[in-house]
Amino acid sequence: MGSLAATGPTAAPAPLHVLVADDEPHIGRIIKTKLEQGPFAVTLVYDGAEALAELERDPDIRLLILDLMMPRVNGLEVLDRVRGDARWTALPCLVLTAAGHDHHEADARRRGASDFMTKPFSPKRLLARAADLTATALP
Repeated sequence: MGSLAATGPTAAPAPLHVLVADDEPHIGRIIKTKLEQGPFAVTLVYDGAEALAELERDPDIRLLILDLMMPRVNGLEVLDRVRGDARWTALPCLVLTAAGHDHHEADARRRGASDFMTKPFSPKRLLARAADLTATALP
């Protein structure tokens, strides 16, 4: 006859992986610092080509945060590639950019952006949006 042994305290859930693509390192560090105060682990890349390469390497990315104006491959091109690939069609994509005119937001949303924020931004608000997009409760 078996019995159930006590398993001890429940382990905390693993952090959700967020990929941030922004060509301004100081902005990337702000985003990383804030999101890692919540239930997220962040990988920073500095252009769209690196973002696409990281998506290919890591199937566990749960949120993509994109700047629009980046070298090599810009954020809109990344959105087009992400939404055109069946592996990533459901991946939430938040555009965070200094290009904050209405036509930039409309274009990003038309191409598949899940959300849009302009710089300067509130790190606290970004954390809340990331939690909403990943259906994650904040501590």
